[in-house]
Amino acid sequence: MKVAGLVTQPDRPAGRYRKLTPCPCKAYASERNIVDCIAPENVNSPEAMDTIRAWKPDIAVVVAFGQFLKKPLLDLPPHGCINCHFSLLPRYRGASPVSAAIAAGDKLAGVSVIRMGEGMDDGPVLRQSVEPIYPEDNTESLMDRLAILGGVTLGKTLQLIDAGRLPPPVPQIPEEATFAHKLKKTDGLIAWDSPSLAIERRHRAFQPWPGSYTFLPMRFRKANSTGRVVVGSIEFVPEADMRPEWRSELPGTVLAADGRGPVVRTADTALRLAALQPEGGRMLSGSEFLRGRQLKPLSDMLG
Repeated sequence: MKVAGLVTQPDRPAGRYRKLTPCPCKAYASERNIVDCIAPENVNSPEAMDTIRAWKPDIAVVVAFGQFLKKPLLDLPPHGCINCHFSLLPRYRGASPVSAAIAAGDKLAGVSVIRMGEGMDDGPVLRQSVEPIYPEDNTESLMDRLAILGGVTLGKTLQLIDAGRLPPPVPQIPEEATFAHKLKKTDGLIAWDSPSLAIERRHRAFQPWPGSYTFLPMRFRKANSTGRVVVGSIEFVPEADMRPEWRSELPGTVLAADGRGPVVRTADTALRLAALQPEGGRMLSGSEFLRGRQLKPLSDMLG
């Protein structure tokens, strides 16, 4: 098997000075002069189609590309187009399947190689591989493992196609499909009226992006500041440590403000914020954060 060409997203502004930067895949290929590469704004445009047609591909492999392929492109390679999706389809079709699996508390994640159609991640499954989700996993750590698993699974699939030994595709059951929407920055706002476990799972699901955040009470905000605080680390407060007087407090109330960081009431128990980054500052341990902000328990609100 030989790679005939590479199609990536266009260079995008990145970094402090918003310099146009190629995606890692394009940078890797360009530095090593591996293959011809194009980065069209629209992969279905006549110009992009002419280039891809000139490569005469037998099959197209799509991974986290971010553009929909229209029927003329899907039909161009003799063996069609296949996609590696980072979930156990039909669960979590869409843009953020890894985050969705962690937020839901799933025990297993995986990759699915599918034959592409015109719908979103709804094609028949050619091959799947499973990966456990560990209690400490966030999206970054799990995605690192799934990226390797996806490469191996794709390689095996292509070998089977090349040898003519690929088992019959397994159609997805539409009624079993769930969807993972594209994450927005606002998704990271902590909803303190949720159970502690749900908040902790979403915190891990949103690392490294969009992250988790909350807001300081008004009187602790600096001038011209929103009071936004990024939450770097969350710890469960054991049920045995829940004081009787805490249970009548509203979600979002600061229950304690000493030791390793603020303790905040949730819908069922409480969570300790063990690392926080104030707006315009660096990430601090919970105790460092409290030394500069005299939060008073049972009076102030975060959220």
